[in-house]
Amino acid sequence: MQIKYSGPRPVISEHGISFKDGKEDKYVYLMISLQILQAIDQSFDTTKSYSYDLNNKKLSNDEMCTILRHYEKDIKQISLDQIKHYKIKLDEEVEHLDNSSHLSQMERKTFKNNLNIMKEYRIQRAVNKIYYMHSIQDIVYILRRESIKELDAPFYEKFWHVFQTIQGELEKGRGSVHTEIKIEPNEEGKLMVKLLISV
Repeated sequence: MQIKYSGPRPVISEHGISFKDGKEDKYVYLMISLQILQAIDQSFDTTKSYSYDLNNKKLSNDEMCTILRHYEKDIKQISLDQIKHYKIKLDEEVEHLDNSSHLSQMERKTFKNNLNIMKEYRIQRAVNKIYYMHSIQDIVYILRRESIKELDAPFYEKFWHVFQTIQGELEKGRGSVHTEIKIEPNEEGKLMVKLLISV
C-alpha cells in the first residue's frame, strides 16, 4: 500500500461529484509531520524545544514510507487492515442506496455510479490519513519521551494544521497534557506558530 497525493474531499451525490474547499488530502501534511518526527527523535540535553527548518529536503513518497516503517515496522499491515474495513464501509454505502426511498431509480443508479467512480480516490485519501495519523502518534510519543516543551515553525497553513493535529493527540485520553498554540513574531519579525506543551 503506497502513499500518493489524492486530492480534496469529494462531495458525492446523485447530482454529481464536487470537491470540498478546505478539506485537503492529509498527504499534503505528511512530509512536514515526518520531518518533525525525524528531527525530534534525538536526545535533548538542555533545550527542550524544536524549530522547523524551511530548508529541509523534500521527501519522495518512497522516502516517506521508509521513514514511517522505521518507527512502525508493521505500518503496512496496519494500513492494509484498516483499509479492508474502510472498503467494507464504502460497499455498504453503495448497498444502502437500494433502500433509499427518497431517490428515484435513476438517481440511485447515478449515485451508485458516482460512488464507484470515486472509490479508489477515497481509498487513497484514507491510506494517506492512516499514514499521517500514525506519524502524529509517533511524534507525540517522542515529545513525551523527551519532555519537549515547545515546537516552532513558520506561520503557514500547513504547519498550523500539523501543530493542531499534534495538539489534539496530546490532549486526548489518559495521560493528556495541556497545550497551547500561539502566533508570535521571532527576532527577525517573521510570524511563527508555536506549540507550547506543559510536561
